[in-house]
Amino acid sequence: MYTIRKATVNDIDTILQIADTTWWATYSAILEREQIAFMLAEIYSAEKIEKQIFQNLQTYLLLAEEGTPVAFAAYSPRDENPDIYKLHKLYCLPQTQGKGYGKILINEIAEKTREAGKKVLELNVNRYNQAKSFYEKMGFVIAYEEDIAIGPYWMNDYVMRKEL
Repeated sequence: MYTIRKATVNDIDTILQIADTTWWATYSAILEREQIAFMLAEIYSAEKIEKQIFQNLQTYLLLAEEGTPVAFAAYSPRDENPDIYKLHKLYCLPQTQGKGYGKILINEIAEKTREAGKKVLELNVNRYNQAKSFYEKMGFVIAYEEDIAIGPYWMNDYVMRKEL
């Protein structure tokens, strides 16, 4: 049994906890410890997430299993092209992976995208992240490659798109 709700600033600590647990489990095999720590501090500071939620820059959805939050996603229209919605974040606690929660959250965001009258959902995924095959199963295809500098590190990503 699960529920999904829009996250508020009161959920920031929960989001940070899920992100921290999931990032270490996901990226330890493909990124150096220093890069993971830096990117978590850079992308997942409480101040940044509070600003994203408070200023409605990204909508966060929180998925709870039996009342306990275990996954979250964040999305918004793209700044440079509001006709495309972007899935910025999608993380499920390692012990819940394989239960379909990622699929459920993507489908929820796809529905919100369609409700907004848009037809394209896009995301970035590290080129070495095993989640790429999951996104392909969900109907995303590689649109192009993108290398993004974050501090002294690089995010080497595929940009994947799904037509809705």
